Amino acid sequence: MTAAVWAVAAAAGWLYLAAAAGRSWPAGRTVSWLAGLGCAVAGLTGPLAAAHTDLHAHMAAHLLLGMVAPLLLALARPVTLLLRALPVGSARRVSRVLRTAPVRVLTDPLVATAVNAAGLWLLYGTGLLGTMLRSAPVHLLVSVHVLLTGWLATAAVLSLEPTPHRRGVGTRAAALAAGMAAHDVLAKTLYAHPPAGVTGAEAGAQLMYDGGTVVHLAVAGLLWRQWYRSRASVRAAALA
Repeated sequence: MTAAVWAVAAAAGWLYLAAAAGRSWPAGRTVSWLAGLGCAVAGLTGPLAAAHTDLHAHMAAHLLLGMVAPLLLALARPVTLLLRALPVGSARRVSRVLRTAPVRVLTDPLVATAVNAAGLWLLYGTGLLGTMLRSAPVHLLVSVHVLLTGWLATAAVLSLEPTPHRRGVGTRAAALAAGMAAHDVLAKTLYAHPPAGVTGAEAGAQLMYDGGTVVHLAVAGLLWRQWYRSRASVRAAALA
């Protein structure tokens, strides 16, 4: 599994670098993409991922895979880069896909955040965690799901990519607040009622709460900056 994860990450990194080459593309986004891939690989294959029954180590991997990596990948704006790199005809076909009803529903911040939170409650509120810790294939499938739904929710809240049906800042802030509340309540539930068969449960739940709060506040700060800049543009246009 480790070799496959590294191969996928290397391919994703190479494709991004190839698409950005020769274009006026901010270096910070490229660094963010590569750092996000690094966090995902560390969460999937590193020593934290191998500590199967240690909930503290498991939560460290969860934070890297489900929260830090999604934030960095969203900031890299890969869809925007894809649209710029593709020929006009192919870019138009991608744009048509982005406007389809399924994509519109899945990228709605309220839906994406609910899907992400529901997956975490399903993982830690049922016996799925025990199955995941005992089975490598299930571990991989659940981990990929955590990464993709975390990425989807973060991207939907920040809305940095071209989106035909962009929600307002107020709705996106409400989705972020709901997701943060669901994550915090789940961490407190794990602290009070830790899963059977794991060690470091209290430290793991505490890390989930503290680490999740830091990442959520970072997303909130980015969202506030968007709102502030949009208001500044409105004021400048009114004074012009």
